[in-house]
Parts: sequence; C-alpha cells; structure tokens
Amino acid sequence: MNKRIQELVKEAGTDCSGKWMGTNHTEKFAQLLVHDCIQTLRNNGYDDAAQCLQDINFGLDHPV
Repeated sequence: MNKRIQELVKEAGTDCSGKWMGTNHTEKFAQLLVHDCIQTLRNNGYDDAAQCLQDINFGLDHPV
C-alpha cells in the first residue's frame, strides 16, 4: 500500500492491518484523501482542477 495512503488511514483513526474500518473512519479517510488530492493539485500549479474538485464538495465539512 502507498505510504501516503497508509498515513491518511492512520490519520483517519484506524490502521492498515486489513481489518474493516468503521463507517466514521471511512468517511474521515475519504475526506482526508480528497483534501490531499486538492492540495497536491494546487502544489503543482493545477489551481483550476483543484477548484473544480473543491467545488464538487463531496459533502466535506470545511473548505480546503
């Protein structure tokens, strides 16, 4: 598994042991993943793409 994904899984409050994640952990993981993608796009100069992804919202609690 990609090291960054492992870090996001841990940050979401669970682990990469192969066990099932609780629903609250999967939602947090998804939010972290989307935020990370948006930030990566911005860091590489793809501001328009980052804005499009942010505008889709994905039910995120706070703007990036």
